[in-house]
This record gives sequence, structure tokens and C-alpha cells, in this order.
Amino acid sequence: MNAVDVANPPSPLVVVSGLSGSGKSVALRTLEDLDYYCVDNLPSALLPAFVRAVAHDSEGRHPRLAVGVDVRNRADDLNRLPEVLSELAEIGIDYELVFLDTRDDILIKRYSETRRRHPLSLGGLGLADAIALERKLMRQIATIADRVIDTSELNVHQLRRLVIAELGMSSGSLTLLFESFAFKKGVPPVADFVFDARCLPNPHWNAALRPLSGRDAPVREWLEQQADVVLFLDNLRSFFETWLIRFQNEGRSYVTICIGCTGGRHRSVFLVERLAEHFRQNYQQVLSYHRELE
Repeated sequence: MNAVDVANPPSPLVVVSGLSGSGKSVALRTLEDLDYYCVDNLPSALLPAFVRAVAHDSEGRHPRLAVGVDVRNRADDLNRLPEVLSELAEIGIDYELVFLDTRDDILIKRYSETRRRHPLSLGGLGLADAIALERKLMRQIATIADRVIDTSELNVHQLRRLVIAELGMSSGSLTLLFESFAFKKGVPPVADFVFDARCLPNPHWNAALRPLSGRDAPVREWLEQQADVVLFLDNLRSFFETWLIRFQNEGRSYVTICIGCTGGRHRSVFLVERLAEHFRQNYQQVLSYHRELE
């Protein structure tokens, strides 16, 4: 087997595995936001070929990779994963295997709330039995994982924060997350800064703009014509241009900035998008998330 060219260092690889309903999709989407090239449910046997192909990308478009491996793989593929990871190590691929786990009662609750079908429930197998079977099939992967994360008590936002900040998957520079939300649905549980945009003119009262969001051109154009909105945005830019560098100098790796309005669709979304666009000029990793639009 050909080794990876030492002049072109191997791509860091994160293998995300775990139980169905534990948050694997959230983890992969978060890594994708961090410029990882992500592939979900790739057969284990194809991992070496996939990594070599992307590692030799002459344009260097995908310096980091993430692959989801779960029970949807065939049983023999799952059983081969330890061997495949060993093969990757032999050819110089640096990887981390992360396994997401969740208590059975939480998994049952999540499936009941979303009404989704467990991937092993085909053929009349009940949910509890399907979860038990999955644990058995995934036991070997959980045993060899570099990191096991219990997501039982984590919501979507907390898991995103964990993947970005605590797993050390960011580039080392300050990562910014700008998040919009609706005050009527509660303030996000994880926030370093919270700003209230409910004092600004509201596109909701314009019948033509009401069905749209702050991402849409008509809403953006309307808000950009409002003097208070322009002033609010300028003040936020000035505040963070002054203080974010202080956070970075103190060793902070992650800052969450939440902006809320009444419905979380127009003003807050517009402000988050404009701020994220502005700070991407100076920060490598700037994410935007719109809670009420997801």
C-alpha cells in the first residue's frame, strides 16, 4: 500500500460514531461548519481509499475530514473498523474516534418526540429491543473509542459547543458563533453575550415581509433603510472589534454571541448574518445559527 506523500501531510480525520439518536448528525453538521469535509455512513472498508484520495487533493480544498460510521453499516463493516483504523495509522493518517452515547430512557424519549423510526426497528422489532441490539453491535467501537461522550443531558446547542470548543477541533484561533433566537421561546442556555433587538423596527408588521426571514433580500433591504437598525449594527460591530481581541489574548477559544427579537425570524437573523459576514474578514472560524429557522 502506498504511503501518504510526506511533502503533503495527511489530513486530520475525525470518525464520529455512536448510537442512533445520540447526536451524530449534529456533530457532523458542526464539523462541516468548521470546514471539515464530511461524509456520513461511509462503509468502513472504504475509509483508507477515501482518506488517501482527499489527502492528495492538489488544491488543498479539504485539509480536515470527518466521517460518520454507525449501525446502518453492514455488520461485517462495523467489525472491520478496528482493522481499518489500524491500517490508517500505518499509512500515517492521524485520526480520532469519537463515540456518542446516550441513556436508553433518553433515546426512547427522543424517538417518541420526533416519531422517527430506529434503523434497526424494521421487521417488527420494538424500540427498546432495537436500542439493545444496537448497543450490542456497537460495543466494540465504543470500547476502542478515543473519546466517549454522554449526550444524555446535552441539548443541540450544548453539543455544538462541545464539538467546537471542548473536543479541540477548532484551528486554535478564536471561534465565533453568532446565534439568533426568539425571546418568546427563551434565551439560549449557552451564551457569552445576549443582545435584545426588540427595540428595533419590526418587519413583521409589513404584510409582504412577514412570511420571509432576515436572510431574504426584501427584508435585508427594508432593515438597512432603518436608521436605528444601522446604528444598532454599527454599535455591535464596534463593541466586538474592541473586545474580541481581548478575549483571544486571554486564551479564549470560543465565544457565543446571541441576538434575540420577538419571533427570531427577521431582526435577529439579519443582525447575525451581517455580523458573521463582517467578522469572517478577520477570524478563520465564524459560524451563524438561527434557532427558530432550523
